[in-house]
Amino acid sequence: MDIEFIRQICISLPAVTEAIKWDNDLVFSVGGKMFCVVALDPPFRCSFKVDDEAFEEMSRQPGMIPAPYLARAKWVQVSDEKLFPLLDWKAKLKQSHHLVKARLTKKMRTELGLD
Repeated sequence: MDIEFIRQICISLPAVTEAIKWDNDLVFSVGGKMFCVVALDPPFRCSFKVDDEAFEEMSRQPGMIPAPYLARAKWVQVSDEKLFPLLDWKAKLKQSHHLVKARLTKKMRTELGLD
C-alpha cells in the first residue's frame, strides 16, 4: 500500500479536488474542505476525519494519534499503512469524505452534485 493507493481511493469519490499544500502534503478536499491529508515524504502519515464516537478509541490505537493541528476537529493520523486492510482504508476515507460533505451548505452540495 502506498500514497498512490490512497490517492486512487480519494479521487474516486464525488466532487474531490487534490492539491499539494505546505510543500509536502497531498490534500484531498470536497467543496474546498479537507477530508484527507497524506505526507509525500517518508515516513508514511495519513490523516483523515472520523466521527466523534470513533475518535477517542482510534486515537489510542498503536500506529494512530490525534492528528496534529486537526485533532479538535476529530481527525486522526495513521503512521502505519498496514494498520488497516485495503477495504478498511476505503471505508475510512469514504466515511471521512461523507463527514466533511455533510457539513457543507445545501447550496454547495447542490452545486457540486452531491445531493
